Amino acid sequence: MQTKELMHEATADAPLPASASRLLLIEDEALFARAVVKRLSSAGYECEHAPTLTQARAALGSFSPDVVLLDLRLPDGRGIDLLAELARDARSSPVIVLTAYGEVEDAVRAMKLGAADYLKKPVDLEELQLVIEKVLRTAGLRQKVDYSRSRESHHAESVQLLGDSLSLRAARTQILSLATLTGNGAVPPPTVLIIGETGTGKDVAARLLHKAGPLAERPFVQVDCASLPRELIEAELFGHEKGAYTGAQGARAGLLEAAENGTVFLDEIGELPLDMQAKLLNVIERRVVRRVGSTRERPIEARFVAGTNRDLPAMIAAGQFRADLYYRLNVVTLTMPPLRERDSDISMLARHFAAHTARRYALVEPLFEGAALGALQRYHWPGNVRELKHMIERAVLLCQGRDIRPDDLGLPSGVPAAHAEQGVTITGMTLDEAEYWLIERTLDKVRGNVSEAARRLGVSRMTLRYRIEKHGLRNALDD
Repeated sequence: MQTKELMHEATADAPLPASASRLLLIEDEALFARAVVKRLSSAGYECEHAPTLTQARAALGSFSPDVVLLDLRLPDGRGIDLLAELARDARSSPVIVLTAYGEVEDAVRAMKLGAADYLKKPVDLEELQLVIEKVLRTAGLRQKVDYSRSRESHHAESVQLLGDSLSLRAARTQILSLATLTGNGAVPPPTVLIIGETGTGKDVAARLLHKAGPLAERPFVQVDCASLPRELIEAELFGHEKGAYTGAQGARAGLLEAAENGTVFLDEIGELPLDMQAKLLNVIERRVVRRVGSTRERPIEARFVAGTNRDLPAMIAAGQFRADLYYRLNVVTLTMPPLRERDSDISMLARHFAAHTARRYALVEPLFEGAALGALQRYHWPGNVRELKHMIERAVLLCQGRDIRPDDLGLPSGVPAAHAEQGVTITGMTLDEAEYWLIERTLDKVRGNVSEAARRLGVSRMTLRYRIEKHGLRNALDD
């Protein structure tokens, strides 16, 4: 006979995993329902049984199933009506319909209403379990895709280079101009090399370059060359075939292939080993990639963008970077200005990060004391925007709703201000700071003569030109 109470059953010899999927069986045949619940519980599922539509509606609210098994003929109504209700809710669980012989029209209508699948009675329990697993996998993939799209959409909205300084406006203008250069079927888009100190926003610039043009809806793949395991770099970049090496249990596309016709951002390109540099050059030149263990070449249509904080010309001179790859990447160079050259942006950025942190932790947005803003303006910012962001986050958490004072910032002592006086020494400076100070003053002494400055500094003219660009000393006069 039919029971009017929800039935929950799990076998003692099959403990439920912590992440067990939840199934709601809406079925009025008690013997069949008991057999289904017993089989699926022993397989690790958490099951509930509702014999009527009334009980099913109550269970849907309290149990929140991952999958619904729905009979179309129930004592107090038609299952197809419940399916229609669920179809109107985008958040509802996938439904597998159970139909009796001769209910083909109902099964077709159920599929049109969005049922994930249907099975005819009498149902084979092994087939039922396989269908449930397939539906759960499909739902999981859909959820991942939806999350990825939502996350990417949210990220896209936040991709912006904040600031109104002349140097940043120039960089932003160049990015927007480059974004339109996507090439055509015969000519690939030009490669772009983004240079700049750590924390200047090279990754943000690369993403903005992608999002500001016609490639916006296509994939954006960021490859952190510095974090790729040495022994797996080739497989990660180019992909591999099944059995290509120990542990390669199936074929897999690499990161370059995954970018399809979107953008590949090779972050920290200076960290890539020499042998991989040669293979990467071949990919960029010939626009094809060959997976590890394969003889087949696959076409690559993506735009290549690289970023680095390293002195690539100096690395070439030291035999640590391939000159041919450098010239291939350096078709267009985009220089991200350091924060010390963006005085007018510092206060605005500080307020922006303070407001963002306050919202994130549900805190009252603090104000800045004048002395705190003055201290931020005088600091040299070796870590650039990233350092400022982390410093402000810490200050907001420490100030507990009151105004941010200079001692909340935790500025290191003994570090030179952004605009040092002529009598300053390099004691206490970082390497980048000392280099900037030395080049600036040498150029000033030789009245902008780059060749003479290079001779006095003991470096090649090409190397000095790169460092001038790196530090944003673009107003230096050429000879």
